[in-house]
Amino acid sequence: MSETVIGSRRPRIDAPDKVTGATRYAADGYIHGLLHARPVLSTEAHARIRAVHRDDALAVPGVVAVLVASDFPMAAGGGDRTSEPLAREEVVFAGQPVAIVVGESEAAAEDGAETVLVEYEPLEAVVDLEEAMQPGAALARLAEDSDDGGDLESIHAGVDHGEEEAEEEELSGNVLDRVNRSSGDAAAALEASDAVVSATFRTPWMYQAYIEPQVATAWLEPSGTLVVSTSTQGSFVTRSELARAFDLPLDRIRVIAEPLGGAFGGKFALVEPLVVGAALALRRPVRLVLTRAEDFQATNPASAQISHLRMGGRKDGTLTAIEARMIVDRGSNAGWGVEGITSLLVAGPYRWEAHNLRGYGVQTNRFTFGAYRAPGAPTAAFAVESLLDELAEELGIDPIELRLKNAVVEGDVGVSGNAFPAMGAVDVLERLQDHALWKNRASLPEGEGVGVAAGYWPGGNEPAAAVCRVDTDGTMTVVTSAADMSGVNTGFAAIAAAAFGLSPDKVRVVSADTATGPYAGASGGSKVTYTVGKAVLGAAEAARVKVLAAASEELEIAPGDLEVVDGVVRAKGAPDRSITVEEIARKALRFGGRYEPIEGHGGSAQTKSAPSVAGHLSHVRVDRETGEVELLAHVIAQDVGRALNPALVEGQMRGGATQGMGWALFEQLEHDEDGRLVTGSFLDYAIPLSDRVPDIDTLIVEVPAADGPFGAKGIGEAPVVAAPAAIANAVAAATGVRMRRLPMTAPRIWEALSSASEPA
Repeated sequence: MSETVIGSRRPRIDAPDKVTGATRYAADGYIHGLLHARPVLSTEAHARIRAVHRDDALAVPGVVAVLVASDFPMAAGGGDRTSEPLAREEVVFAGQPVAIVVGESEAAAEDGAETVLVEYEPLEAVVDLEEAMQPGAALARLAEDSDDGGDLESIHAGVDHGEEEAEEEELSGNVLDRVNRSSGDAAAALEASDAVVSATFRTPWMYQAYIEPQVATAWLEPSGTLVVSTSTQGSFVTRSELARAFDLPLDRIRVIAEPLGGAFGGKFALVEPLVVGAALALRRPVRLVLTRAEDFQATNPASAQISHLRMGGRKDGTLTAIEARMIVDRGSNAGWGVEGITSLLVAGPYRWEAHNLRGYGVQTNRFTFGAYRAPGAPTAAFAVESLLDELAEELGIDPIELRLKNAVVEGDVGVSGNAFPAMGAVDVLERLQDHALWKNRASLPEGEGVGVAAGYWPGGNEPAAAVCRVDTDGTMTVVTSAADMSGVNTGFAAIAAAAFGLSPDKVRVVSADTATGPYAGASGGSKVTYTVGKAVLGAAEAARVKVLAAASEELEIAPGDLEVVDGVVRAKGAPDRSITVEEIARKALRFGGRYEPIEGHGGSAQTKSAPSVAGHLSHVRVDRETGEVELLAHVIAQDVGRALNPALVEGQMRGGATQGMGWALFEQLEHDEDGRLVTGSFLDYAIPLSDRVPDIDTLIVEVPAADGPFGAKGIGEAPVVAAPAAIANAVAAATGVRMRRLPMTAPRIWEALSSASEPA
């Protein structure tokens, strides 16, 4: 087995097609007889639907149909977006699809949608998260709905939800789930601590801001098979969700995951039910491409959160206890939330002698909550890492020294009750401690500061399978059903090449659909390389066994005495006795061939998680006259297990850090007092542009995952987790003022500075 390709920098295999415009995305395919859809979105945050007037829309030339919920052949039950793609009797957020107009062209559908009149009976909108929890509060949803989230709840991270909390506090019916993680007597430990700090932190709703809006096309084959071509992170989860919603057998649904134009956790069976319902009702192909305005209003961004936190420590730097109350705004999503994840991750990658961590999932009349890169983690890290800096100041200890003293190592039991595997918390913090940016922070001019923060993502597990096949030209084809969201196909090629003995240039990766491909879970939760990559490794090794068996007969040398190097099977120690893989494949793949096809099948069912830790340093300058923050430099160190391709790894690190800058300084979805979105375009919703992002120094730390392919682990989520906290700590270092709310906009910082300068 050759590992020479592992650790080598290589460009993404899909890069040429993407940069030249050759890649065909989900909106680009041609389907004969295609109809185009346009949704009619609710203008009310909470209301009963009294009537939908369609006549004017049907009179628009080119409009084929105006469909409402009763026109869709849905299975009974369920109040989630999959089983209720169009609101039936009650709308629960402004932007919820109420009807769908289908036309011969996009223009006709759009013109028709503008004429649809919906009569509403307004209901009280529940928009204040804490008020929504109070006994007697108005309910965000009146209808009795199933809380079944289908397969969507478990796709992001393999974490438990903690113990079910006893009914010890009276809360409203808007509180859908409660999580309680406790060990030891946290209150007593805090009482005995030498220093205790506490604060409340608020984070906003966050839009994933992918380049390609949500899009899907559905049609019926003559055989009756439903085909869905879609921009999705998971073809199999989409298939199962559609089967559940429309009561269809799995073998009658074929889902094709097209190349993704970005997703970040937001593309899971959201628009597919709309086009499927329309295609089944009209018996014609239907495509829906959301406009950017619709994507802002009608999709599933990351939720807002309120985090109440208290922690303590001793003079020697030992962390004693942590108490947290994590309140998650689920919006209209009754099926699942991140209160289980955020109440786990608020403890950070640290040891605590006692803890009492509570999470609450609260329904309001905002959006349909979804996932966004490391869901629930940046909010948790913002809280815990901010307070750790304050605790370090109270105790008179260097902030990194405090973190190092308490960083978890292999075998430490976390707040989940499980022992941590080998992970690089200590290694990451030591790399940051040695960095010049941290060492020289005391010499910075006034108004500048450097902040530090660390966080981790637990990683996910899901079974997966893959196939590796060698063709007559000596090249290998790797077949998986994983959606390539972050360059994982390039990693698969490296894994297969290294395991088999080929150059990566001789390996191509094919993404199959649900009718033809091996099973793969959704691309989310930092698990694809760890799970599907392990299956690819097994498939390549199985194919290698077959090529060695055939070469053994050809060369009359035992398989154990042979090796495969750069596409040549040769005797160990005697490379002149050899035969190429291409020659063997030609002998096998022909009429009367003597050997089995050189093909291997591999599978994986990982049962252990492989957490990834990332730490950040951020250098900022704050203008005290305006509150404006300028990012001057940023450093990220991350435990990646094994860097299969350092170029791709660094890309993930920089991308996550940049999104963290958006969390910290720019991004927020805001609603008015009636629950209507007021930041529904990129004119109002700011994201970090290239001229605002500084150079990002990437430090790769390798602590191999025991079960990962060549030691690799999932790395996509961890880079974003602690970046907002590091910037917040840098702002505090520059100004002496602690910010408790994200984003830290210039007006908010100016107000905080002004308040701090006022005399007592």
